[in-house]
Amino acid sequence: MHASICFIGAGNMAQSLIGGLIASGYNKQNISATDPTQEQRDSVTAKFGIQCFGDNIEAISKADIVVLAVKPQILESVCQTIIEQVKTQKPLIISVAAGIRSKDINRWLGGQAAIVRTMPNTPALIQTGATGLFANEYVNDEQQSQAEHILRAAGITVWVDEETKLDAVTALSGSGPAYYFLFMEAMEQSAQKLGLDEKTAHLLTLQTALGAAKMALESHQDCGTLRKNVTSPNGTTEKAIQSFQAAGLPEMVEKAMQVAQSRAVELADELGGKS
Repeated sequence: MHASICFIGAGNMAQSLIGGLIASGYNKQNISATDPTQEQRDSVTAKFGIQCFGDNIEAISKADIVVLAVKPQILESVCQTIIEQVKTQKPLIISVAAGIRSKDINRWLGGQAAIVRTMPNTPALIQTGATGLFANEYVNDEQQSQAEHILRAAGITVWVDEETKLDAVTALSGSGPAYYFLFMEAMEQSAQKLGLDEKTAHLLTLQTALGAAKMALESHQDCGTLRKNVTSPNGTTEKAIQSFQAAGLPEMVEKAMQVAQSRAVELADELGGKS
């Protein structure tokens, strides 16, 4: 029997997870959502055939799992509206709100709440996401499995044993799609300067990125080995790679990820408020 899941917030990420769960065979009668606007509630009900509520307390009254899928800036106020219900009911809390630490969510919910904090990325919106997960000390094995099942509806999942590692996940897979978009953008522009038309440059760039990622996913070799396999001595690829390395690409990537991780820590401090 499927656990009852209630999504507080029915935006894009919630809808991605709902759609993925239903596609995987999850009983839609055990999925519900909340949203403050009637228009959004009607839209989600029509799209997925699930019940939507305007009142959070009513919505979670029979939920085994509550997914917090609201903007980080309003998470504290949302938690305050459901605190008594959570303390009485003790559901599993899953947060997909970026940057809010589990200790702060736990404090906002009155303490001793079973919380799985997650860090999904935007490709989760098309069920191709990469999500880092962390469970606090109140989460049992069954609840951990439930959280993993829900987030797998949007892509792959990876557990971390320390919550601080989610800041590294943020710097890697959380912000990572933008790094690739930036690199692809530069490739497209350079290809056009070399004489290709815009459409051709765009199509070849995207298919090359897709092909490289697919090869890496399906290979038992690491990325360094795969790179060497397609780099012939004294060939065109080697010249390009040498140019990247001479310009300090590895160091640039390391610095970028370090500043992203540091910013993740700063944002968590800002959003979490006073302990």
